[in-house]
Amino acid sequence: MNSCERFHAVMNFRPFDRLPLLEWAPWWDKTIERWRGEGLPENCKTQEEICRHFDLDIYRQDWLRPIHPEEPQPAHHGAGLIADEAGYGKLRPFLFRMSEKWPVDPAQWTAWAKDQARGEVVLWITLNGFFWFPREIFGIERHLFAFYDQARLMHRINQENAEYMLKLIDRVCEFCAPDFMTFAEDMSYNHGPMLSKQLFDEFMLPYYRIVIPHLKKRGIWAIIDSDGDVTEAAGWFQEAGLDGVLPLERQAGVDVAELRRRYPRMRWIGHFDKMTMNQGESAMRAEFERLLPTARQGGFFISCDHQTPPGVSYRDYQLYLALFREAAVRAAVTEESR
Repeated sequence: MNSCERFHAVMNFRPFDRLPLLEWAPWWDKTIERWRGEGLPENCKTQEEICRHFDLDIYRQDWLRPIHPEEPQPAHHGAGLIADEAGYGKLRPFLFRMSEKWPVDPAQWTAWAKDQARGEVVLWITLNGFFWFPREIFGIERHLFAFYDQARLMHRINQENAEYMLKLIDRVCEFCAPDFMTFAEDMSYNHGPMLSKQLFDEFMLPYYRIVIPHLKKRGIWAIIDSDGDVTEAAGWFQEAGLDGVLPLERQAGVDVAELRRRYPRMRWIGHFDKMTMNQGESAMRAEFERLLPTARQGGFFISCDHQTPPGVSYRDYQLYLALFREAAVRAAVTEESR
């Protein structure tokens, strides 16, 4: 199977020859700095070059953001840009812009489409979701109050963001349909969602219901990217029409076996406990053994549950990949094993 065939087989709970050897998130910069002194070649600079060095499957992501990098940006993470409707009105001319080359680069997507057509790469886009984007422009604290104090503005922001998403999806699909997409949300922490189901249904669900049918019409799988404990929120996303969740952080108490029991047709990406990656072969083998029963059912891509931390040496990572390759084959689903 090629990369695209393998991806769609796993997503569709169909037989596959092995799991994808997937690193969905780039490594920490500190991790790469460490590896430079431990054997990683200097000519491996981009994420794709490093993936090819380690003989991983190639998954290319294009994060299509609603604010151009040359436009106003928060002073620091969580700071925000607005406090109220007047502030949003001043910021609005800088949002949701589209030009011939931004945020969708025609030259890049023309080349990517050719590689995808050959089955060599899996393509995905990321869009700033209906929790993430209001938080980005309100700032973390003001955003949480805005559900109560700025309800009309919250709806306006998410409506305009949804309309922008439809345009972005259409623009990308002029070149090819991505294999999947992620909504950047990060709306959970280690004790569950940061908002109630009532607020989710009021402020987020209507806008997913605008965008999800547009994705399904194009044959694009829709995945939520949220850190933290997503055990409860996964059901909310399923109701909204989403197909799956990543990265399933083990440190937040997530258990993919429990998720599969609760939501048997949802798909999952990640969940390998990164904290085992510098604890030796036995710990890593045990972690793969924990994940294999679910992986053999399909619909689950094993991968590091977030970026590989700098406590993991180059040698540790090579051992992790050797064990991953072994597990990827052991997880294979055939017609006879179904």
